[in-house]
Amino acid sequence: MSSATLPVASARHVRLRTHWSERIAHLALLFVALVLLAFLAAPLAAILFKSLQDKSNEWVGLQNFIEYARTPALLDSLWNSLWVSGLVTIVTVPAAFGFAYALTRSRMPFKKLARGVTLIPLLAPSLLSAISLIYWFGNQGVLKALLTDVGIDQIYGAPGIVIAECFALFPHALMILVTALTASDARLYEAADSMGTGAARKFWTITLPGAKYGLISAALVTFTLVLTDFGIPKVIGGNFNVLATDIFKLVIGQQDFQKGAVVALLLLAPAVLTFGIDHLVQRKQTAMLSARAVPYRPKRDALFDGVMTLYCGVVVVLMLCMLGMAIFASFVKFWPYDLSFSLQHYHMGLFDAEVGDAFFNSLSMAAGTAVFGTALVFITAYLLEKTHGAAPLRSLVRLLCMLPMAVPGLVLGLGYIFFFNEPANPLSGLYRTLTLLTLCTIIHFYTTGHLTAVTALKSLDAEFESVSASLKVPFYKTFWRVTLPICTPALVDIARYFFVNAMTTISAVVFLYSPDTKVAAIAILNLDEAGEIGAAAAMALLIFAASTVATLIFWALSRLVERRTQAWKA
Repeated sequence: MSSATLPVASARHVRLRTHWSERIAHLALLFVALVLLAFLAAPLAAILFKSLQDKSNEWVGLQNFIEYARTPALLDSLWNSLWVSGLVTIVTVPAAFGFAYALTRSRMPFKKLARGVTLIPLLAPSLLSAISLIYWFGNQGVLKALLTDVGIDQIYGAPGIVIAECFALFPHALMILVTALTASDARLYEAADSMGTGAARKFWTITLPGAKYGLISAALVTFTLVLTDFGIPKVIGGNFNVLATDIFKLVIGQQDFQKGAVVALLLLAPAVLTFGIDHLVQRKQTAMLSARAVPYRPKRDALFDGVMTLYCGVVVVLMLCMLGMAIFASFVKFWPYDLSFSLQHYHMGLFDAEVGDAFFNSLSMAAGTAVFGTALVFITAYLLEKTHGAAPLRSLVRLLCMLPMAVPGLVLGLGYIFFFNEPANPLSGLYRTLTLLTLCTIIHFYTTGHLTAVTALKSLDAEFESVSASLKVPFYKTFWRVTLPICTPALVDIARYFFVNAMTTISAVVFLYSPDTKVAAIAILNLDEAGEIGAAAAMALLIFAASTVATLIFWALSRLVERRTQAWKA
């Protein structure tokens, strides 16, 4: 009798254990959903409500939108944002494609060096390129006469914004295009060679169609980032207004929060549209490599390799000129009259302007973003990919995880003002604290980290969880003992991404800081507004140096982690 009932009791015990562990996963997923609703969805809803109210918080419907449409200056800003973003996209994407083509289709020397130089804009605030351009082509610039010779009166305004944005966004487009061109099957090219197909025809019939989805994604990303960037138009835009600077002027200068909310929604609309287009493109994308694919190996061609080396060399020199001018100007005593070496700009920025405290705040915010952002991203991705049940909650969290990619930093920051500056909000105590700046930065850059974590988790066989369940092991033990060690390299990459972006971001936190929580990138803007452009360059270079050192530390940590946790691959 007892032996007959034993299997039933055992089975019931397994079901209870499984049910208990899944309940923990569902509660954790519910907590993540509440965090994303509070720090993402609620601020965006606050912007919508604010745009439909007047200054007395009375409901006025679409009145603010109608008044905006009747303001020619604001409509001019919308048009300026659109055509500048389009022009930067037209210039940057083909330039990045040529560089990516050289890296993947030629045997040019020093590929790793050239690739490394192109990462410079990622490690510095976007306004570094604007500051450097002022020293090159500004009213007292070295090459001011050259600018006049080509028919451009001054660098301030649209010309400066376009050139600086091309420099700042080149590596973003390049990363996408290198990935697209790397996924090539050598058998297609071998078949074309056997039929006597020329190089030009192979490019138009094999290479370009294979990279079309990468080109579309690069174009959409570039367009959106230019449209929503604040730092470069603020520094070098002059009287040329765009949507990003209009929001700042309306909210900070005129305290017109309702009009600011209207402009924020206008800025959000193109970003959501491009995100939607990119999502549709990715759904239509088919696999370029089959199980029998042969990796493409470029053949040596002296003429072609020489042309690609020359082209990449020109791009690398331009990148180094941007960085080099900023470095030189930061050590010049009094531009352009006294070019002797001096550390006064660094002293002025760190001590007289008290940027030293802001720099420490930036390091604290970046470290907090890297640690807590990585933990939140990876645990959420694990709960979505490796646990089961609670389908409606799971769908909501997936949507919220992807939403930040379509939300510009300025819009998110403005939403935080409306939501967290409300006295009735129980979370209002976070307003103007470094904690809120950190949370805003995590949410702003959340989607890329989430996609990285999901990619790493999808590479793991589901049998790990199945075996654990059959052995009555709760999911969190499997997570700690198996999944986490295997995915540690991805965790390091996510942490590095969060840290570097937190050090260089401006738009997401420009509305949220207080005198005690000012970060270094914002302090650079203040120095530029005060006319201390040399000190601004010096502080931008300190951020670049900190990001570079952090990148090297993360690289060393990644190598260490791979030796400790990835030995099974051998």
